[in-house]
Formats: sequence, structure tokens, C-alpha cells
Amino acid sequence: MSKYNKLPLTTLHSLLVNKEVSASQLVEDAISSMKEDPCFCFEVTCFEKARKQASKITEVKKEEFLKGIPFVCKDNFSHKGVKTTASSKILEDYVPLFDASVLQKLKKEGMILLAHTTMDELAMGGKGVSKNGITRNPYDLERIVGGSSSGSAASLALGMIPFALGSDTGDSIRLPASYTQTVGFKPTYGLISRYGLFPFAPSLDCVSYLTRNVLDASYMLSTLAFYDEKDFTCSHHKREKYQDYILQGRKKKRIGYLKEMLDNISSNTIREQFVSLLSVLEKRGYEIHSFSFGKELLENIYPCYMILSSAEALSNDATLDGIRFGPNRAKDARNYIEYMKKNRSIGFSSHIKKRFLLGSLSLDKNYRSTLFDYESKVRRLLVNRMEEFYQENDFLLMPSSFSAPEKIEDLNLNISSDRNFMNHLLTLANLGGYPSLTLPFMKEGNMPLGINITAPLYQDGYVFSLGQEIEDITKIKDCVVEVAR
Repeated sequence: MSKYNKLPLTTLHSLLVNKEVSASQLVEDAISSMKEDPCFCFEVTCFEKARKQASKITEVKKEEFLKGIPFVCKDNFSHKGVKTTASSKILEDYVPLFDASVLQKLKKEGMILLAHTTMDELAMGGKGVSKNGITRNPYDLERIVGGSSSGSAASLALGMIPFALGSDTGDSIRLPASYTQTVGFKPTYGLISRYGLFPFAPSLDCVSYLTRNVLDASYMLSTLAFYDEKDFTCSHHKREKYQDYILQGRKKKRIGYLKEMLDNISSNTIREQFVSLLSVLEKRGYEIHSFSFGKELLENIYPCYMILSSAEALSNDATLDGIRFGPNRAKDARNYIEYMKKNRSIGFSSHIKKRFLLGSLSLDKNYRSTLFDYESKVRRLLVNRMEEFYQENDFLLMPSSFSAPEKIEDLNLNISSDRNFMNHLLTLANLGGYPSLTLPFMKEGNMPLGINITAPLYQDGYVFSLGQEIEDITKIKDCVVEVAR
């Protein structure tokens, strides 16, 4: 375990300003711990590049909050001159020619990128299964860490680095955060530029990230939220100093929860802990409201997400054909159709092929009206119901997960028609573009489980404010796990 990088960003910044540690020391400290990697967290490292950058930093000023601090990013951010594969064989030799806008921003701020982290192939999945293996949970190496931002969450939980960049299309940052006792944040859609993030489902994708505590998360959004003309989905909404919502105690008071969610929690421990938290928040002056969303509508979250995301993925990944992107594995092909078929048959896993088949079926002229068009209408109904919820409440509060992560030996990667809405509630934030924060909450056995806050569009600062209040109640933050040897 690292000596320094298990500390939060605010602490590391103070150490750098006071010259109690140098950027080079932080980088060497991180590299030393990352070389052990008991959970398979990394796809590629860029240690020498990081060392050179750190060696040039001789002083850090108080206003240079991120300068000299190491971080990692998910393997689906374009990184100039460094192999970037989205954990897929189809891109195993791809080296981008430009940096993603968020990487450019963090580099400008003086942060030092050390590695690309493992992920579900092309970000499609929640199990942490990449082209080279499965990322393991630091709290139990026999269990998954969740995904698709699996390596980012595991490396942060192991104390290797203090900040990890990822993406969230369904719950890809917030579910791994729940399983690793870290803080995972998905901002309002369009608040952070997606330029250079490999697209999965652009109407759902959000650049997201993990930190050790809520205050760190608020500081990071103040840096990462900027308008970028290169991203046509980037919002013009005014950016803020989001840490001020915590430091100045700005609050909103109406907290709602879904009646159907509470009625269907199978674990007595989770239910009791959640109800207890609501009681404490009520004593602190918050209004607590129950809201009946409608079970039939909730049961349509997953099919809606799967149909729409698979259709968008099919369109976005059409370029992965061995011609425009991907290695040529079909030199003996007789025509371009055979050429693409061979390249894609080898380059994509069976799980990705199933997603593309579902997307193709959804967009087929014979089925589109009953699949893609129908689920687009369902999405509108779900978002409309969320807007009705927010007319009565400022926040939606719920556990981020309702059971321990699966054991690796029990993994099933088949696409299912899972209508157990309890497994998919976090996806509501993606369907509506809402800001959503997962932070540590409790443990069931030895496995951590998080709590989630979702709020209306552009209420990101208030999400941090409530998150800080809950962090003060639970007193769980800055958690690092040491894997038993």
C-alpha cells in the first residue's frame, strides 16, 4: 500500500504546498504500489512519462490545487501516444493522436497520469470483464468489483492513487464505488466534456470519477466542468465552485425515497440501516417523503436501457471494422464483407456480439416500432415520472446496491430480460441526465455497500452538500483496504 496516495486530495495538496513531499515522491510512491496490483487494475502504464512530468514540478502554490498529484483513467479516454483499447481486442493496437478534453484539462492543472485502468469491454457491462481477465474486488478477491469502471474503483480502494477518472452510462462509476467504499460521482449530463471519451451510448454517457471523500469530489467537478465547443452535447449552463456548497453549508431539505424500493429490500440489515439514516436526517431538519413511482414503470428501466444503449452502441462502433479502426486479421478475405466479418468475429467477445445483435434487431425496420421506438417512449415516461418526483422532493435517496457483488465463479455474462428493478435504479440518473453521487454507507458482512443521492439537473452542488451531511453521520470516508496476502 502506498504511503501518500492513500490520502485525500486536500491533504496531498497541503503536503505539496508545504514541501513535505514532492511530486516525484508521489509518483514513485504510486508506481511502487501499482506494480503489485493484486486485483488486475491496469491495462497499460505510462510510468516514464509520469516521472518526466513530475521531475519538472519543483513548487506547488496554494491556488494550484491539483498540481503534482497522480491519477489514473479508464481505458476509454483518448490519450495521445499511449495505447488505448477500451479493454477490447478490436482496438488492441490503437494509439490515439490526441488527448481527450478532460485529460488535457487535468494535464494543464498539473495532475500526472500514471495508467489506464481495466474496464468491461467497450464499457458494455457491469462485471469488470476485459480482454485480459476479470478485475477482482479488494475486499474479497473471489468477488467482482463491478463495472464498467472496475480498475478505477479497485485502484482507488487499494490506496494506489487519490483520484480515478471513469465513465458512467448505466451505473458504471457508482456501482463499483458502492462495492469498494469509495465516492463515485456522475455529473449532470453535458456538464463535463465527452470529447475524446470512446462513445458507448452518447445519450447516456457521462465522464465521471472516483475520490476518497465528498469534498474531494466537489473540488474535482469545479475543475472538470467547463464548456467545450468540441463536444456538441456540452452544456452552456454556468459552472460553479461546487466545493462552496459544502464549505458554505448551502442546503436543500426535501428528501424522497421510493416506496417500491423500500418494500422490496430483502436484507433486513440494509433496510434497518437505511431507515435509521432517514430518521437521523429527519432529526437534523430534513423533510422525508415516501413516493410511489409505480412498479410496472420501474420494471421497464432495464429493458429500456438495454434496447436504447445497444442500438446506440451498434451505430457508434460501426467504425470498428479492421479498416478505419482495429488490426487487420483478415488479409486473406475475398471481399470487404468477409474482411469485416473476420475482423469482428475475432475482435469482439461473445458478450459484445450479443449487444450488437440486440441493437441491430432494435433498429431493424420490421421491429423498430416495437423495440427502439417503444423504449424511447418508455424513457420519456420514466423521465416524466422523475420530474413529478422532483416537484415534491429535492433529492432521491436510496442504497446504491442491495446485496454483495457476485462471486467470480458464479458470473453469468448472458444478456437477460432482468425486470428486477432493484438492480437498475441507478440507471434512472442516466436516462434523465441527473447528477448522482454514491458514497460509503455500511457493510454487510465484510463487503461495503454505498448510499446514493440523485437530484434534478444542475443541482450537482446540492448533491455534494447532502453527501457531506451523510458522510458526517456515517463517519465513513478516506477508506483504504489492504488485501490479505
